[in-house]
Amino acid sequence: MIPTRRALIAAALAAPATACVQEIGERPLRGADSHPSGYPTVAAVDHFGRLISERTGGRLRLRNYAGGQLGEEKDTLEITIFGGLDINRVNLAPLNPIEPLTLVPSLPFLFRSTDHMRRSLDGVPGRTILNSLEQHGLIGLAFYDSGERSFYNTRSPIRTPADMRGLKLRVPTSDLYVAMVQALGASPIPLSYGEVFQSLVQGVVDGAENNWPSYQDSRHFEVARYYSLTRHVMAPEVLVASGRTWGKLSSQDRDILRAAATESVPFMRELWEARETTARRAVVEAGVEIVEDVDRPAFEAAMAPVWDRFITLPAQSALVEQIRGMA
Repeated sequence: MIPTRRALIAAALAAPATACVQEIGERPLRGADSHPSGYPTVAAVDHFGRLISERTGGRLRLRNYAGGQLGEEKDTLEITIFGGLDINRVNLAPLNPIEPLTLVPSLPFLFRSTDHMRRSLDGVPGRTILNSLEQHGLIGLAFYDSGERSFYNTRSPIRTPADMRGLKLRVPTSDLYVAMVQALGASPIPLSYGEVFQSLVQGVVDGAENNWPSYQDSRHFEVARYYSLTRHVMAPEVLVASGRTWGKLSSQDRDILRAAATESVPFMRELWEARETTARRAVVEAGVEIVEDVDRPAFEAAMAPVWDRFITLPAQSALVEQIRGMA
């Protein structure tokens, strides 16, 4: 039986903070991922679980609840902080209100390419962000790819910010995304992901933005047939452990979890790249117009007020400069 969110939080609060290391091995580590089974991040977390099981002789093992079985990411993140979940794969967005440094990789037009993003997050900037989570009851283990997000719409190709004027574009419920779309001259419409397809069909929105697999899996390409390669956001996803769980592990087991998390990253990226290739091929074959001649410098220039609004701390500014210096 799947434990409920309320039950997991109750169990976490009831557990004594001084529980010994052996108690962890009496039950599987509990993990959560909002993506469905088979999705690259889910497969990567499952691979992470196999590695820790092999390296501890089955003493530590992971049961991963995929497909949002335990609720939305903001809910599972809360459960993880309380210790009701041990491992969690989440997007950066629900971490933004918790830790200001997590806003940095979400900045529009920060990364020049996927390679730039990966080198930054595999290096010192990424470790700085992961380490910043510990004070909030989370242990940052690794970053996973979430693809390059681009705009798509039902009307016409987008090549410059001027082409976005008057468009109603769906955005996630995020102040950063709202500000980005407003700065580009369009009207942001915050909607849940599940509402987007029907909203495109009915004309409630003219377009949205997302990565290749999401654009294809959601069938948005059937309605919004202009996909412009703005590649405006390359925010990663993150694998975290509960600080409460971490405190019950031996230093040897912590090393095993960190190494397994690091090794799950190239595994995930290989799956992600294959999935991106498949999705792009499918939408091209379906007749979608891929717009590649995008005026990226014009889009970047429009982001200055957005960066000024959200990057307000010296630590954030230092991190931005580190990442830009790696381009």
